[in-house]
Order: sequence, then C-alpha cells, then structure tokens
Amino acid sequence: MTQTSALPFSKVRTVGPLVFLSGELGIAADGSVPAGIEAQTRLCLERIAATLAGQGLALSDVVSVTAYLVDAADFAAFNGVYAAAFAEPRPVRTTVRTDLMLPGALVELTVIAHQKA
Repeated sequence: MTQTSALPFSKVRTVGPLVFLSGELGIAADGSVPAGIEAQTRLCLERIAATLAGQGLALSDVVSVTAYLVDAADFAAFNGVYAAAFAEPRPVRTTVRTDLMLPGALVELTVIAHQKA
C-alpha cells in the first residue's frame, strides 16, 4: 500500500476554523482492502475518526462529507453504516458514483470539520 507521505498531497489542512481531510479509503492496517461496502465504510470512518482525533476533533465536528461510491447498488448499505456514525445534526453530504484508484475499493470519503473556538 502506498503511504500518503509519498503522494503529492496533504492528509490534513487547517484553514481558519476549518479542517480539511483528504479522501480516505477503507484500508485495513495491514494494507488489505476488505470485501463489502459495509466493512469498507466502517474502516473509512474509523480512519477519519483517528485523523480527526489527532487534530483534537471527533466525527461530531464534521460539517461536510463527500462520498464516492463505485456501485450505486451499494448506496443503501453504505447509508446504514454512515447513519450510525453521525448523530444529528448530520453533516451535509454529496454522494458521487465513480471509479476509484485503488483496485477493490468500493468507497472513498472526504470530510471537512469545524474547530470550535
């Protein structure tokens, strides 16, 4: 698995009170990609939560999510996992059907969080 440090982008950028996270895939710690949209969505959210925690934030601080799904048929299953991760008021969200760069990846999520003053 290619580490993001070797790629030409930042994993996290802070601009004022906003924290922007690069797209996150459902990749296990060993670099493997689990089968199924639900497992990959959970891993994406766990990885996002860990990155946010490193910034002193949590999923409750997320204000915007862009979701990229490979298969529109996965939308309902994706929503089930997603809905369990975010309490009301949930972030605004855009969902796009697209191909992803990592073979076997079914979902990629990118988020914007807000740091409270």
